[in-house]
Amino acid sequence: MPLRRIVTSALASLALALASAGAITLSAGPAAANPCGFYETASDAYYNHCTSDGSHIVIEIDDWGPNSERCVVPGVTWIGSSSDIDGAWYTGRTC
Repeated sequence: MPLRRIVTSALASLALALASAGAITLSAGPAAANPCGFYETASDAYYNHCTSDGSHIVIEIDDWGPNSERCVVPGVTWIGSSSDIDGAWYTGRTC
């Protein structure tokens, strides 16, 4: 086989492998349904505390007035209506 054909074939194989790996990386999995941190749906706002250590953390909630704080446990916590909540974030404290 001529060298040119070998190189072309190798490059095509590499491109296919990289495209396949990219498709796997970009595909949405179950974690996309409940991302870590603040997220909202059309009607509700949530905070997902992703941890494996069982810690409880304090989040600050931007609720269109003076911000409030809440202690959340691992997993998803409903924090209010999406029309009432503008965001939420970890304060760096445990509770």
